Parts: sequence; C-alpha cells; structure tokens
Amino acid sequence: MSRMAVVQILLFFLVTYNGVEYPCALVEWFKRVGLDPITGMWVMRPDRMHGRWDKTVVHLDCFLHAAHLIPVYGNQKIPWEFVHSYSLDTFEAYYVNKYIDHHSYDIVF
Repeated sequence: MSRMAVVQILLFFLVTYNGVEYPCALVEWFKRVGLDPITGMWVMRPDRMHGRWDKTVVHLDCFLHAAHLIPVYGNQKIPWEFVHSYSLDTFEAYYVNKYIDHHSYDIVF
C-alpha cells in the first residue's frame, strides 16, 4: 500500500463548471497505523482532526479499487442490538483485508 490511501465514501455527486461535468465523491480519510505482524494486514484508523473526521472532495478518477475493512475488535463484547451499518463509525482501528480479492492484492500490495 505504498502510495494508496483508504477512504470511506459518504456521497457521490456531480459538479458542472464551464459546461464540463466532474463526477466527485465526499470522502472521509483513514490513516495507516502499521503492518500487523500476526495477520500480515495493514491497520488503519480514522484520520481525525480536532475530534472530527478529515473530509475531502475527490474526483472519481482518483479511485482504484474498493477495500474491505475488518474492525479490530479488541476484547470487548459487541452488544446484540449493534447495527452493522455503524461499523466504520464505531471501532477505533481496522484491518485492510488483503485476502478478500486476489486482483486487489496484486495491484495494491
């Protein structure tokens, strides 16, 4: 993942400027923590500034491939009523799953 970054896409939208349409996305960034020696997967954390996630507008041509993130669960129990759609907002760190897609592994790693 030498020159790659991980983001969470919040919104897709189109910007028109001087008659040219630019497909864009509003994203929240993750920062690289390090390589986990046991799993061999990169560990990422939400990139926060002043307690809030760093957000940016990015052109869609900047995206290469989807990433599969696995929460670093730790030793706390997850409540039964936990809603899975909040996973990327709940946990403090995530593994980038390099085993999910062979083609992504060849490109990114």
